[in-house]
Amino acid sequence: MLRPYRDVLARPGALRFTLAGLIARLPTPMVGLGIVLMVAALYGSYGMAGRVSAVFVVVQALCSPQLAKLVDRYGQARVMRPSLAVACVGLAGLVVAAVQHAPEPVLYAAAGLAGATIGSLNALVRARWGVVLEKPSQIHTAYSLESALDELTFICGPIIATFLATSVTPWSALVVPILAILVGGYWLLSQRETEPPATGRPARTASPTEPLVSGALVVLLVIFFATGIMFAGIDVSVVAFTAEQGAPGLAGPVLASLALGSLISALAYGARVWSSPLWLRLVIGTALLTVGTASFLLVGSIAALALAGFLAGFAIAPTITNGNSFVQLIVPARRITEGFTWLAAAIGVGVSVGASLSGMLIDLYGSRGGFAVVAGAAAAALLVGLVCSPLLRAAGRREHTLQRPA
Repeated sequence: MLRPYRDVLARPGALRFTLAGLIARLPTPMVGLGIVLMVAALYGSYGMAGRVSAVFVVVQALCSPQLAKLVDRYGQARVMRPSLAVACVGLAGLVVAAVQHAPEPVLYAAAGLAGATIGSLNALVRARWGVVLEKPSQIHTAYSLESALDELTFICGPIIATFLATSVTPWSALVVPILAILVGGYWLLSQRETEPPATGRPARTASPTEPLVSGALVVLLVIFFATGIMFAGIDVSVVAFTAEQGAPGLAGPVLASLALGSLISALAYGARVWSSPLWLRLVIGTALLTVGTASFLLVGSIAALALAGFLAGFAIAPTITNGNSFVQLIVPARRITEGFTWLAAAIGVGVSVGASLSGMLIDLYGSRGGFAVVAGAAAAALLVGLVCSPLLRAAGRREHTLQRPA
């Protein structure tokens, strides 16, 4: 099963930018949680903590596609080196402001500055695979590897953040993301041989919103938005469920079981060359997600929830992988980083909406209310995929025009 991964990582520069990207993506699962843990501990208000975290998430979702547009136009290093420096200043300023018990608007400003400039480091890594690989089967394997590494950070990141915030100091959970950006981010940007070529300023006749013209991309954005709602709902609902069962400390292991299932499925999915059309695999993945998340409503114990989460996790990574593979097909090569970033932004906005909606229903109906949001979001993604399958099918026809291995 590992041979396809060895083959893609053996390409010149691939292993180095993958390792750098693994470090650089640690902030993705850690910053939002680290903000909540730090602000809640220092100010004694979960409401305030949620608001500051939401500012970071929403601003990042709004600004990262615009930043990615500049990356495609002028190059990763030229744009992201100064941008990441500002992001680190913003995160460090947030830490200092919180420690000094600054007014809430000051925290908003620092969180907004960091969110506006941190960009999507995962998109930078995914864009590099198009430089070192040509065959669709290899790109499929590479994107599955990216999904597996995403899940690895989502297993380790929250555990690290929680341990640091509760056992060291409340603000230490944000120190690791800052260091990860400085080490992994700048190591990645130093690798110029695998950096996608800058396209320069587009001609006057080129549409600046070309990636959004595609109906298939809009469908993907809606599916990934629903997926973000599902992710946030799972996090909040698992915490509520374990608290109801009298064991809140088991929320972490339960969430880790979900990520572990997704990690295993990512590696297995990417090791195989699939003959079925990409659009069909995307729809099947959302269908399995719908079934898996619906099972959360039926569990009555923490052990059963962990098992249901582990099984449901098997549908997550393939769905994300298929969505990113579609970007490779439907987004012009000169806008590829922007395309990946729009998907990440859709998930980010969904996470913000899902956390608020799930929390509201949990207050009213307990953890079942939160799990209802999760199942509903997965069902909505499936419905959109089914109704809009002609758009996806038409976009997927380009698969057959691309070079395939003998």
